[in-house]
Parts: sequence; C-alpha cells; structure tokens
Amino acid sequence: MDEYKVRSKITLKHLKTKVVIDNAKQQLKVIRKQLGDLQNTMYAHNKYAVLVCLQGMDTAGKDSLVREVFKDFNVRGVNVHSFKVPTELELSHDYLWRHYIALPERGKFGIFNRTHYENVLVTRVHPEYILDENIPSVNSVDDINEVFWDKRFEQINNFERHLAENGTLIFKFFLNLSKSEQKNRLLRRLNKQEKNWKFSPGDLKERKLWDNYQTCYEDAINRTSKPYAPWYTIPADDKPTARYLVAKILFDTLIQYTDIKEPELDDNIKANIALYKEHLQNE
Repeated sequence: MDEYKVRSKITLKHLKTKVVIDNAKQQLKVIRKQLGDLQNTMYAHNKYAVLVCLQGMDTAGKDSLVREVFKDFNVRGVNVHSFKVPTELELSHDYLWRHYIALPERGKFGIFNRTHYENVLVTRVHPEYILDENIPSVNSVDDINEVFWDKRFEQINNFERHLAENGTLIFKFFLNLSKSEQKNRLLRRLNKQEKNWKFSPGDLKERKLWDNYQTCYEDAINRTSKPYAPWYTIPADDKPTARYLVAKILFDTLIQYTDIKEPELDDNIKANIALYKEHLQNE
C-alpha cells in the first residue's frame, strides 16, 4: 500500500482516480473486523490516539467510507466530526481551535470528515471567507497573499508535529475523484428521489471551480505530507476499493506498533484469580 503514500512531490492529474480490486467488499469485511479488535487493544493500552483525516471533492465518498470502514468498532472507541461552515463561536477563536477540541483521547480513534485543511482549501479558493476570521493583520482580500498562506501551512505542520510527538498517530487520506465520476454521482442524487436531499445547487457552483480546487489540493498535499503525518492519495472512483485501501493502510501501519498490547494484570491480582472466582461462585 506504500504506492499511495505521498513521499515526494505529486501531480494530481498524473495519479489514478480508479483502481478496482477484486472482492474488495469481502476483503474489507475481514480487515475492518481486525481493525475493530485492534482498537479494543488500543483502548486498553491507552497510550496512542489515532486521527484519521478525510478530504476530497463533493461526492468523493467520505461519509459512506466512514460508515463501512469503521462498522465493527466499539462505539466507545471512535468519534466522528464533520466540520461545516464555522459557527460564530468558532470564528471568535483561531482557525485551529475547533479542530483541537475535537481531537481523540488516548486509546481512541478520531475521524475528521473534512478537516483543518479546509482552511487552506476552500478559503484559498474563496479568500473572502478569511475576512470572517477577523484576523488583526487581514483587513481586505489584498492582505491574503502568498506570505499569508506560507504561514498557515507552517502552522498546520507545527500543529500536526505537536500531536505526533505527544502520541497521536495521524493518517491523512485524499479521496482522488475524477470530474466525470463526480458528474455521475451528482446526477444519481438528482435521479434517485431518496438521494435528492444530498444535492445542493452550491455543488454545481463549486464544480465550476474544479481546477482551482485541484491546484489547491495538490499544493496542500505537497507542502504537508510529512513522515509524522503522511498523506495518502486514494483512487476514489470505485468506492469498495477506496474503502478497502483506507482500512488496509490503517491496519498495516498500526500493527507495526508492537508495543500496543493489553496491559498485564498486577501480580497480586493474577495470583488470586482462582480466589476471586471462588468468591463469586459461592455468593
């Protein structure tokens, strides 16, 4: 699965958007059960947190991926956060605040469905949104220059480095969807009545900015794929394959942490297990 890990500069238009793995659905069922068992061990171990970041264009399959990959997790061990337009309260803090307070605890998985990268993606395509943050040094769109973005990328890298150095294992997945497949999925939302609610006219407005978004995604990935917080570009045109790849990457990476194991019982408790059983049986 290393072929999907971003280790050097990438060009999105040169990357595959469709890979089909035979029996991906069946293979996912096996790997997600193993992931669920591993999460139980991590919960007991209580040393690492796992942060899974999902980014992609509209209809890339983020929601369904969360549903299918983490289906066998104990609900106590996973938290999902979908970040929408910032609220008034969130805008009264710095842009990373709402992400920081949503981070997973040790022993748990946190899933960011859309992430802190929206702050260098949608705001870069629509820089006027930055004005809502009321930053002292930004009084107009003209103040949002390359120096501004350089600083923001540096802040994000520092944020993730801090998390990694304190026990959070970070996985960042870009669901690489083709423009033609997005068109098919938007039409499906319009053609199927039960999916109409997923459609928004704003989807068509943002689709017109496809090339702008691709440029911003490419730059963000290249600037922020680090050994402590790598990006993975996942071909997303085939949903079963995309889900399996994400699950496989998570599992294959996490089992390399051989220190993750259930804690051993205190010697005194271990020595008296038979006594505790007898006590309960004779109540």
